[in-house]
Amino acid sequence: MARSQLKVYYGPESEVAPRPAKHTSADTVTIPLGEVLPLLADAVRSDRTWLGDFDDDEITISTDLYEVILAYQHFRRPSA
Repeated sequence: MARSQLKVYYGPESEVAPRPAKHTSADTVTIPLGEVLPLLADAVRSDRTWLGDFDDDEITISTDLYEVILAYQHFRRPSA
């Protein structure tokens, strides 16, 4: 009987190494939204409980992103 060889999976291999995060202070890290958003969206869809740990955390976003979010919030309301 042939022995199966198991291999340790370290995650997807990427040709482009992720850009290192910029540490702006002891408690903050600056990274592109595009790197974090897919992970957060997946965590929300999967109803991960650890998201609740950050409910009261504040984030800083650009003014233009804030305006887009407000417009999206306004137009996604169900019509009366």
